[in-house]
Amino acid sequence: MPAAAAPRRFDRLDALRGVAIVWMTVYHFAFDLNHFGFIRQDFYRDPVWTWQRTCILGLFLFCAGLGQAVAVAQGQTWARFWRRWAQVAGCALLVTAGSWLMFPNSFIYFGVLHGMAVMLVIARLTAGWGAWLWLAGAVAVLAPLAAPAMHAAWPGLEVMQRPWLNWLGWIARKPRTEDYVPLLPWLGVMWWGLAAGQWVLRERPEWMQRVLPGQAGWLAWMGRWSLTWYMVHQPVLIGVLMAVRAI
Repeated sequence: MPAAAAPRRFDRLDALRGVAIVWMTVYHFAFDLNHFGFIRQDFYRDPVWTWQRTCILGLFLFCAGLGQAVAVAQGQTWARFWRRWAQVAGCALLVTAGSWLMFPNSFIYFGVLHGMAVMLVIARLTAGWGAWLWLAGAVAVLAPLAAPAMHAAWPGLEVMQRPWLNWLGWIARKPRTEDYVPLLPWLGVMWWGLAAGQWVLRERPEWMQRVLPGQAGWLAWMGRWSLTWYMVHQPVLIGVLMAVRAI
């Protein structure tokens, strides 16, 4: 029996993910500069930084949805899906451990990788929804807007603020943690990416298949190694800044 063909990579999708990686790295470098006292910025309230975080996260999750559309279209098996999922979930646990050492009072217990691990399973299970994914995404994105009013009207919803439930996103106030990526609204962004990917592959496949300009190839390379880069870049940046401060 001939070996199964390797899944085809789309350089344009990888490059888009690479853009998110570069933007994230610059953002985190600024965050680290602030943490070590080289600059003074409010990363928790200043819109210059909060909106950047939102856009970077949205781009990552949209690309993840696009990637799931490609995987399903190429007939990715559940066995292969679970192997990749295990990498994401394992890295999420490492992020929790590392953040607990650095921020014991606000460590990351449901950040981007935790959220992505859950959302990838949901996206895979709902890939057959077709055009309904657009509506599902809109509901997921808009639903949290009603949460503060609902909490005010029904005090019993305070239970949704507890760590064992606040990962759903139906909250009135953000929990104290360095990274928080609940299902609502972010699952909606991944659903939109999945829907967009299915539409492009069906109606405009050339958008994915076009060759990148030569000078953009490095972005595609970074996009292909996004998980590794995500796990490595912060320890490297923090180590360099600690060395500089020590000197």
